[in-house]
Amino acid sequence: MPAKKMDFFSALYDVALVINASLELPRVLEQIVQVVATTMGVKASSVRLLERSRKRLLLAATHGLTAGYVRKGPVLVAKSGLDRRAIKGETVWLKDAQTDKDFQYGERAKQEGIASVLVVPLVVGKKAIGVLRVYSAKVRQFSEQETRFLEAVAHLSALAIENARLHQELKTEYDLLSAHKYRLDDN
Repeated sequence: MPAKKMDFFSALYDVALVINASLELPRVLEQIVQVVATTMGVKASSVRLLERSRKRLLLAATHGLTAGYVRKGPVLVAKSGLDRRAIKGETVWLKDAQTDKDFQYGERAKQEGIASVLVVPLVVGKKAIGVLRVYSAKVRQFSEQETRFLEAVAHLSALAIENARLHQELKTEYDLLSAHKYRLDDN
């Protein structure tokens, strides 16, 4: 059953609080996918990030998927029409992931009990860095409110990912500068 309008607002507020509370990206993303799945009343949710070569999407966080499904194999952009479209900036809905040729693991979706899938891109600037997905156990058309909610969460999630990356870069630079200063002080 779709969530009520007020639930989306409260959930978006919860996502913003999670993002502002920590720069520990794995923990933040785990909380985000949990809030998304609960709010939208779906079977599961996940975040996948593009590796440097942009050929594979690596699992960063999941809620509601079995360990067997998670370990099904790599999500290859070249074999996943769904993800190719999302990485180009499109929000994509698949009515039936079990039979849709754009879903790379249709048979595994059937075993997992996944029917409909909604995917939105994670974008920093104008560059996609990954995708946020929700998985429904029944064939489901997502409402415009649900889609807009997921898109808003994706934007916030991309911001969190970029902030964590920048924080890590600054920390690394600080550590290097500190090590260099101590070497100079020792001379």
